[in-house]
Amino acid sequence: MYKNSPRHLLTASGLALLLSLSPALAQEAATPGAEAAQAAANDNQPLTAPESTARKQQVMPESFADLVEMVSPAVVNITTTATVSSPLARGPQFPEGSPFSDLFREFGFPGMPDGGNPFGGPQGEQRSNALGSGFVISADGLIVTNNHVIDGADEIEIEFFSGKTLPAKVIGKDEKTDIAVLKVESPEALPFVKFGDSDDGRVGDWVLALGNPLGQGFSASTGIISARNRALSGTYDDFIQTDAAINRGNSGGPLFNMDGEVIGVNTAILSPNGGSIGIGFSMASNVVSKVVEQLEEFGETRRGWLGVKIQPVTSDIADSLGLAEAKGAMVTDVPAGPAADAGMKAGDVITSFAGGEVEDPRELVRRVADAPVGEAVDVTVQRDGEPVELKVTLGRRELAEGSGSGSVDSATESASDLMGMTVAPLTPEIAAELGVSRDMTGLVVQSVDPSGAAAEKGLSAGDVITEAGQQPVASLGDLQARIKEARDAGRKSLLVMVRRAGEPRFVALPVE
Repeated sequence: MYKNSPRHLLTASGLALLLSLSPALAQEAATPGAEAAQAAANDNQPLTAPESTARKQQVMPESFADLVEMVSPAVVNITTTATVSSPLARGPQFPEGSPFSDLFREFGFPGMPDGGNPFGGPQGEQRSNALGSGFVISADGLIVTNNHVIDGADEIEIEFFSGKTLPAKVIGKDEKTDIAVLKVESPEALPFVKFGDSDDGRVGDWVLALGNPLGQGFSASTGIISARNRALSGTYDDFIQTDAAINRGNSGGPLFNMDGEVIGVNTAILSPNGGSIGIGFSMASNVVSKVVEQLEEFGETRRGWLGVKIQPVTSDIADSLGLAEAKGAMVTDVPAGPAADAGMKAGDVITSFAGGEVEDPRELVRRVADAPVGEAVDVTVQRDGEPVELKVTLGRRELAEGSGSGSVDSATESASDLMGMTVAPLTPEIAAELGVSRDMTGLVVQSVDPSGAAAEKGLSAGDVITEAGQQPVASLGDLQARIKEARDAGRKSLLVMVRRAGEPRFVALPVE
């Protein structure tokens, strides 16, 4: 990651002074596109690309104008108002990214945050505005945007392409995917767009971004899909990366394919200064559409929950388990929950979920979340070199975050050097010092050879080894026996479970 290039969410905020163009002035009051859009809304049909613009071998169109004209009536500007506390009061404030805010900071007026506000004052409350974007997905006024656009807002105002404004209320929001669904009440049907299949998009395909960058009013920018399946920091991240110009204020706006379908929701950018440098991120529509369906129906998300802790299957782990490929999701812990009830065990490698292959933990997490709560699903795991079929009835993630610990009989022995580390039996006293359960048994790592295999794999003093070769270890003899078994089987490494501060993970240590 670029050290000086932070990711920025795309809300543009400010107070009364907004450097925006009036939509009524920025575009003609009535165009053929607007009339066609209203006709489609009256027929409860989504806006789509004109025949001349729809994708044809993804060649660059002569112009994006027809597509922009058709889908723009479904794109909205969002203004939120909130009451905030400010230690400095009453000076002029500007939308984020405005050259005026930079000007004040650069001249270093005393009393302003970062040395810029010439009007310092006592702490007090003030009304703060923030700007974002969104898009209409139904004729009766459902609107999709980012959660961070409306989070904490006292009032939400929607401005349409025609210049009309309506108040909005929040139907539901999801912090994990940064998606929110709003609702406006309109006396007439509203033009709307539909979601496309984001999995159909290929790197290099043309895309169109619409929104309200820096409060400048409705703006269009084009680019290509630069990458897919990007993850930033969220559990359910599945971002489309694009070089279409996206700036603050574009948050919540749509990313269209050439068919006029929404394939992403513009959410963040990577930038050293908060402005576009051609690295923007849009949450994929296949994630967003499922969240929107649940928010619309329940006002909240209801994600499936398997009840396991997992980690990637590395090539070393695959070799130690005798797996042909380094794929799937390895189970490191099975607390009380759906998976435990179905007989899943730590050390299992999940290779199939609900009839589909599992490539990695990220894919498994998303697919479990998308599965209906209470549904019994088929799960295939690799255990002791053989496939095992399990049927798991999923719980609900929002209601249960499992945790658990195992226990086996303890033992007392002296320390021993094995695989580049010094280990000794875990006693209740040492367990208490490490902040883990006094009932936990295993081997505690006392020291690690900096040039040894254990250090190379990330082990450190204080780690606790509770399993080796997918069997519990309660003594030095247990670990030595597992090492011998791995060598006798011709394996290059031994899979051990390591707990650090109680959190489990598997590590493949070389035994040659």
